[in-house]
Order: sequence, then structure tokens, then C-alpha cells
Amino acid sequence: MLLLAGCNTVVMNPSGDIAAQQAHLVMVSTLLMLLIIVPVIVLIFLFAWHYRKGNTTARYEPDWDHSTQLELLIWGAPLLIIIVLGLITWIYTHLLDPYRPLSRLDEHRPISANVKPLEVDVVAMDWKWMFIYPELGIATVNELVTPIDVPVRFKMTSSSVMNAFYIPARAGMVYTMPGMETQLNAVMNKVGVYDGFSSNYSGAGFSDMKFKYHGVTQADFDTWVQQTRTGNKLTRAAYVALDKPTIKHPIMHFGSIDEGLYGLILNRCVTEGSVCINTMMHQDSKRIQSAGAVKEAAKEICATPVAAIAQPTRKN
Repeated sequence: MLLLAGCNTVVMNPSGDIAAQQAHLVMVSTLLMLLIIVPVIVLIFLFAWHYRKGNTTARYEPDWDHSTQLELLIWGAPLLIIIVLGLITWIYTHLLDPYRPLSRLDEHRPISANVKPLEVDVVAMDWKWMFIYPELGIATVNELVTPIDVPVRFKMTSSSVMNAFYIPARAGMVYTMPGMETQLNAVMNKVGVYDGFSSNYSGAGFSDMKFKYHGVTQADFDTWVQQTRTGNKLTRAAYVALDKPTIKHPIMHFGSIDEGLYGLILNRCVTEGSVCINTMMHQDSKRIQSAGAVKEAAKEICATPVAAIAQPTRKN
């Protein structure tokens, strides 16, 4: 216990409401399971001691094979706990759905319907993180800053391979995949500097794919935004150069970004002249619809009697 006192149990003592609810779920689930595990372990030692060879007062019943009371206890208690765990899991699976907009800042403060979350686009690269603030027109690399007590909606993708976005103090991890988008709604309730990293192995630079997350006051966030706007512009060409694999990449700030850059990254068409995935899928859909129409027309022609087709008309 003395050695473990130096550990930072951030998962069980987080600073964000979503992570706090997840920690509560872990505690409740663990306690429910201990209701079975602890008695079983205690009974193992109790039975071993009571029925030891030297205890001649223990009842010896070699022909005993059934007890209704024991069967009810052995099967009934675990069944009840499984039912309770299933109910809790179902409730929290929907309540803590990362796609679900937040309904509260914490257990004492609900969010009003007119509050708009801060949008942050996340791109997992080799081996660094890019954060784009589309509404503010700025971007950063390996540094994330958001105001406390403000709901944030993260939209995430990857530039190459699968990764996992994880800030233990804020919320659970969510995977990022190339050509796909995942989301996370979360809020931070305490000012501080927290660790963020990738929790899914992605190659040589995985161990150093880390960033610092700063939870700041709204005034400090506004000041940081103004300072960040003095940086260079993140163009499509700059992103292509930045997308090359690097290890221990330094923090970077971009004061402006090309319009729609995240959409181009998501659809894998940042390079000039490349076809976007969404455009390709739209064209394929139109071709499929056209082919379907031709097929239906062919069916109608084939189903029409030959005599009806050969019958002369006035126009003929």
C-alpha cells in the first residue's frame, strides 16, 4: 500500500463528469461481483479448515448429494447479481453513449437546451495528434485546450491506421479510423493540465503519441485563442507535409486553416486532384440506381408478349 500511494489513480478520480460516471459504474460493478467472489473465497478456507483430517467432530456424510437450500443460494444469488449487472449495463450503455449530447455539466448542474457545444475535430496521425477548431478557424498539434464547464463535441478520424483517443481524466477512449468518423461528447469540470494519448498500438512512434490537455477558464481560453491566431495558416499543402510520420513531434499552432480541411481529411482527398470518398460513393450510388432502372426496364420489355410488340399502330 505504501508503494501504491505514489500512483495516480486518475481513472477512479477523474475531473470530468463523463469519466466520473464511468468510474462510478466500475465501482458499482466491482462491488456487485465481490458479493459473489468474497463469500466463495471465505467459504473455501472455511470448508478446508472445518473438514480437515484432524477435525473428528465434523459430520461425515459420504452419501450426501443434494440440498434444496444450498441450490437456491448457489444459483439464486449469482442470478440476481447478473440481472442487476445487466440492468445497470443497459442503462449506462445508453446514458454514456459517446454520441449522445450531454444533458448536464455535473450531477448538480443540468445543461440548458440553448447551450451550443464547442466543436473540436481530432485527427490521429503518425504519430501525433491534430486538433482543429472549425468554428474558431484555428488548429494545433499535440496540444488540446478547452474551457471548463463547457460541453465539447469531438469529431474524430485517422489519417492512416486505427488509433484510440483517450484522456482518462475527461472520458473513456474512443477509436479513430481512416475514412470514418467517430464522436465523443464530454465536459471538463476542473482547471488543470491532463495527459492524453493513444491507447491503441499504431506502430513505431506509438509510445510517444501523447499530448497535454489543458482545462482552462473561459477567459484564459479566449486569451489562448487570440495568441494561437498569430500562427501560420494550415493549408492543404502544409497538412500533406505534416502528415508524414514523425516521432516526438513538437507542439504547433496554426492561426487559420483552409476551409473544409477536416472534411477533406475524413474523405481522404487532401492532395490536389484526388477523388473524395463521399464523391466516389455518390457517383457509385447514381450508377447503381441507373443500372437498376435499366434492369427494371429490361424486365418490363421481356415480360411483354411478342404479339403486343409486333402489333402495328397508327404511328407505325
